[in-house]
Amino acid sequence: MTKHQAGKRLLDKVKHAMDDMEITTTEYREIMDLAHEDGTIDSSERAILAQFNQMIGDGTIKRVPG
Repeated sequence: MTKHQAGKRLLDKVKHAMDDMEITTTEYREIMDLAHEDGTIDSSERAILAQFNQMIGDGTIKRVPG
């Protein structure tokens, strides 16, 4: 998988969580695994994850079991 494909998959997963306004433990783990899949987190991935984690932290996206 190319870096671009991995970044697109990461963005798609995060957008899904933003659309749902909730994320399960499993989905969160999948997102973190995608981010670390190639062994590096580039600046665009870092920005996506920062916004994502901020939304979780401020309660915009709710963490739910699953």
